[in-house]
Amino acid sequence: MSDYISLTAELREDVGKGASRRLRRLGNKVPAIIYGAEEAPVNLTLAVNELTKAMEQEAFYSQILEVVVDGKASQAVIRDLQRNPASGNVQHIDFIRISANREMQVSVPLHFMNEESCVGVRLNNGAITHNLTEVEISCLPANLPEFIEIDMEEVDAGSSIHLSDLVLPEGVVIIALTHGEDRDIPVVSVTTRRIETEEGDEASADNAAGDADAAEGDSEDTGEEEE
Repeated sequence: MSDYISLTAELREDVGKGASRRLRRLGNKVPAIIYGAEEAPVNLTLAVNELTKAMEQEAFYSQILEVVVDGKASQAVIRDLQRNPASGNVQHIDFIRISANREMQVSVPLHFMNEESCVGVRLNNGAITHNLTEVEISCLPANLPEFIEIDMEEVDAGSSIHLSDLVLPEGVVIIALTHGEDRDIPVVSVTTRRIETEEGDEASADNAAGDADAAEGDSEDTGEEEE
C-alpha cells in the first residue's frame, strides 16, 4: 500500500484506569497504546473526531495505519479495540507496530461477489448463508490485501466454499489451515429452500383425512366385536 490512514496521537503521561475514565468522561479523547517491533510501549491519546472519521473506512480495521506522535510516524495495525457495550463508543485501542521483514497476523474482510447472479439462487431456489465475514491471515506487510474476494456466480444449491477454496494473493496464508484439515470450515454456503406446492398441501390434507377415517373405522370394528 502506498497510502495509509493516518492518525495523530499525543503522548499520555497520566495512566491507569482512573486516568482513562477521566479521558472518556470528557468525551473528546480516547486512550490508546502502541507497542511491538522491539520498541518500548508508548501510552497515547487520540482525538475522538479524527478517530471517528478514520473508523468510517473499512480499511481502518484490517490495514496498515500510520500513527504519528510528536512528528514521528510509525506503521501499525490494530491489535485490540474495546467498546462500551451499552453505547458502542470506543474505550481503548491497542496498536502493534509492524516491521517490513516480519510476518504479521491480521483479520481481513471477505467480499462476496456476484451474489445476485448466483446460479444456486437464480435457478435452483437456494439461499446464501455467510458463515464468515472475515478471515485471519499471515503475511508480510507488503503482501497485505485490503480484502479477499469470493465469486458466488457458479456456486450451486447444496454447495459450499471452504477456506481452502479461497483465492489468495501471493505470500498470504490463512492461519486456520496451518492447524490441520479439520479447520477447513465452510465460509459461505448455498442451501436449498423447501417449497410446498398447493398440490402437495392438498395431498397432505387428503392423507391426513384418510388416516383419521381409517382410525375411526378401526375403533367401530373393535366396539362391535366386544358386543
